[in-house]
Amino acid sequence: MAEAGGFVPPPYPYDRLEPLKTAASSRDGGLVDLSVGTPFDPPAPAVLAALAGSGAERGYPLSPGSAAYRAAAAGWLRRRLGVDIDPSHVAACVGTKELVAGLPHWLRLRSPRRDTVLYPAVSYPTYAMGATLAGCRAVPVPVDDAWRLDLSTVDEADAERALCLWVNTPANPTGGLDDLAAAAAWGRARDVPVLSDECYVEFTWDGPPRTILETGSDGVLAVHSLSKRSNLAGVRAGFYAGDPDLVDYLSELRKHAGFMVPGPMQAAAVAAWADDDAVHEQRDRYRERLDLFAEILRHDGLAVTVPGGGFYLWVEAPGGDAWGLARHLAEAGGALVSPGELYGAAGSGHVRIALVQPRERLELVGERLALARVNG
Repeated sequence: MAEAGGFVPPPYPYDRLEPLKTAASSRDGGLVDLSVGTPFDPPAPAVLAALAGSGAERGYPLSPGSAAYRAAAAGWLRRRLGVDIDPSHVAACVGTKELVAGLPHWLRLRSPRRDTVLYPAVSYPTYAMGATLAGCRAVPVPVDDAWRLDLSTVDEADAERALCLWVNTPANPTGGLDDLAAAAAWGRARDVPVLSDECYVEFTWDGPPRTILETGSDGVLAVHSLSKRSNLAGVRAGFYAGDPDLVDYLSELRKHAGFMVPGPMQAAAVAAWADDDAVHEQRDRYRERLDLFAEILRHDGLAVTVPGGGFYLWVEAPGGDAWGLARHLAEAGGALVSPGELYGAAGSGHVRIALVQPRERLELVGERLALARVNG
């Protein structure tokens, strides 16, 4: 039993959607789940073959990743993002959520006089929760009208206490594209590590894909995952790369804690990082779905624009009633979506729609919404 005043975990954000899930599931044809960004499409066959045939089941895998794993990640960075990172400055993580949640704790061990995590005011909930789990202050950084970080608003007193600054481009949930060079410069000027979550980088629509490593490695980490890029959320394989001192510190610490991507998963990841063709096909799928569903929602009277990146639509709710819009989409369309307050108070008034379902399921939602309009 927890002591009085002890930490009690808050409800998991997506557990709050259960009533909407029940409503959407009652429609003929069933629920169309657009709430969580869980990939629907299959991984590439070569990746599954590597997973099944690695022969790596018996031995303990290397915590920072095998030489092949780190080289494959570095090769992908060079090939797709145009940055040259020594494989020794790359290390594996078990997906990226565990890394995001754990980094404030590990950074505080190294810098105990700092106690603040800066993160986008509308963002993936784990940035703030990682701070809470480490006993740190979670301080949101406001975003501008294009959903980009406004670093001019950060109080210098908070900057002096900052363990890190999180940036996320393309952003979840908004699809915004931050100025990564400006964020890196801000952090270097204040000796604040900048942690750049870039897991949607392959789905950048406005301009080329970008990484904070384009500015150099000093004082920054780029965090990448195969979950979205290669439809491998269940494999839990990612990496972090950048500042040599920080990568070395984290990889040594994580050895002691036993964080290891399982050997078969590492083999699958090597194949996945080498496969660009499957990702190009996935890009086409997501862009088609974004355009299709944006048009469906426009027919339903909503103002919708396709984001600068990612596979989410970030939609302003009429009258600012995000839960009301989510309820309408569940009851009339059989679609489960996420109200924006799950991503911070500044996200209230919007809903996030994850375009992870195939075209025919999205068209089914459109048909249901059209029928509901006719029936009034």
